Amino acid sequence: MDFKFTDQAFENEYPKLVRDNIPALYKARTGKDAKIETIKSDEEFLKFLLKKMVEEARELEYSVKAGNTQEELADIFEIIAAILDLKGWSLEGVARVQKDKRAKNGAFEKRIILLEK
Repeated sequence: MDFKFTDQAFENEYPKLVRDNIPALYKARTGKDAKIETIKSDEEFLKFLLKKMVEEARELEYSVKAGNTQEELADIFEIIAAILDLKGWSLEGVARVQKDKRAKNGAFEKRIILLEK
């Protein structure tokens, strides 16, 4: 998959966390160096990962029309993997929490929409 520029406003909010190879891809495409810095603290990194998750969730919403839903889901998986690594958690551990929550609260199988509370 190639790095693509987009016109979505939420994708062009800076500063923003980007994948490791994006600055080099940007330079190859434009001939310009991107202005970057490296996040030092885990707390700040988590803040930017969570902000990136919101951005990717918005992109996922638009992906059905754009035809790149699997690509956007892969981006979300990448953020989840980074958070798991940062926190020292395992995917299996989170899957256990998911299973417990599903047993208590249900899943989304019935496609229920809450209209009022």
